[in-house]
Amino acid sequence: MHRYTSWNGPAPTTAAQQSVTTGTAIKTMLQVATPSTRQIQLIGWSFTLDDPPGADAVIELIQTDVAATVTAHVAAGIQPLDPNAPASLCVGGTALTGYTASAEGSITATRTFDAVSLSSVSGESPLTYTYQWMPDERPIIAVSKFLRVRATTPTTAVDLRCKVTWDE
Repeated sequence: MHRYTSWNGPAPTTAAQQSVTTGTAIKTMLQVATPSTRQIQLIGWSFTLDDPPGADAVIELIQTDVAATVTAHVAAGIQPLDPNAPASLCVGGTALTGYTASAEGSITATRTFDAVSLSSVSGESPLTYTYQWMPDERPIIAVSKFLRVRATTPTTAVDLRCKVTWDE
């Protein structure tokens, strides 16, 4: 097995990892599409908001049966943690692996792996959350499914950075 990480933005080169605005409705910030030939196993995920949301917000990690329309990740945006590993099979595409959804799609089935509620009255910035599963509880994303990090910030958009790490 090989381990990979992907963020909700292009891989940084001459600038820092970008944050992406959440908007004021539910929005997929990062999507990883499993290929038809391989499932993936989650290792961990995290996110950071630059400012508190204007109203209570939810950031969730879910599996869906339908793709969001996203900005496609290029190969450099899906980073192997071992420099000798092959490229990920979770390739980028507007209905595959990418970030910053412009359309959510009509989801009919989900599996929730984590959901975090954030208070609008939190006085500290940034707001950061990190979770790593124990080896015997790591969720498996089936073939031809979509792992998504979604944000719902109902009244005020905030900037968010998130990442997912998995084995395939």
